[in-house]
Amino acid sequence: MAAPAPSDAPAPGSRRVGFLGPEGTFTEQALLTQDDLKGATLVPRATIAEVIAATGAGDVDLGFVPIENSIEGTVNVTLDTLAFEADLRIQREVEIPVQLDLLGVRGADLGGVTTVVSYPHALAQCPAFLRRTLPDAGTAAATSTAEAARSVADGGDPTVAAIGTALAAELYGLDVLATDIEDHTANATRFVLLAREGVPAPTGHDKTSIVIFQRTDQPGSLLAILGEFAARGINLTKLESRPTKKGLGDYCFIIDLEGHVGDELVADCLRDLKSKCEDVKFLGSYPAAGAHGAAVRRDAEAAWAQADAWVAALRGQIRP
Repeated sequence: MAAPAPSDAPAPGSRRVGFLGPEGTFTEQALLTQDDLKGATLVPRATIAEVIAATGAGDVDLGFVPIENSIEGTVNVTLDTLAFEADLRIQREVEIPVQLDLLGVRGADLGGVTTVVSYPHALAQCPAFLRRTLPDAGTAAATSTAEAARSVADGGDPTVAAIGTALAAELYGLDVLATDIEDHTANATRFVLLAREGVPAPTGHDKTSIVIFQRTDQPGSLLAILGEFAARGINLTKLESRPTKKGLGDYCFIIDLEGHVGDELVADCLRDLKSKCEDVKFLGSYPAAGAHGAAVRRDAEAAWAQADAWVAALRGQIRP
């Protein structure tokens, strides 16, 4: 379901939304599922880094980029740029299933393809198809699936094909040589909407993303971090380490957790982490996609409130 536009947001047509282009990418396809965004002025950028930079500089009001694929995992350029370079807030996440097609120029024959070009994440989602159907074909990288389709259309070479979307085939006048070529049927990509500031109000089904930098590299440091969440019954939906770019062995942790910074339980957890770790970078609290987990968070919040009232009652007995 598309998220509604905030009541104080500019009219959709007056906003500029940057996305990974050109036209026909999966990013654009996901963006167009959002009723409050598809009427905005859509601004394609050549790379994810350019989308994020344009958002940070104010050249666009919002940025929309892929951050994770169910087969290939994290889109590292997105996560690293948000963690180490940009100062932006995630406004929402969007998940869509991915169908990959093999696209060629008009009249091209599947058996004549000798080179397949696409975005590296897309190529990596189709190795079995390529080995089985085009075992002798080479591969080449493009900045997006749509850019791959456009380059095939511009080149006019029937021996070169692109992995991309049916929308890209239509936009660039290509034939679909094979459909559903991804190796796994449960193929989905997660996208995030970015803004320079602001935290959406809690919805009851939210997610918070943070980056945690360890104070020291010592035994048990990750266990101590995870203990803060476990003690409060906060579920983590994602945990991974990334190099900080400062030196070998220097890593930080990127964590997605259920709940919103507006929830007292989550706020208390973040407060303790901030005081005990070298630093905590807040990437955002935002409406979550996927299955509803409000009941779990509501029960945990109620348990925390009861415990807080208990401690407050005990402290109230302290003699002056």
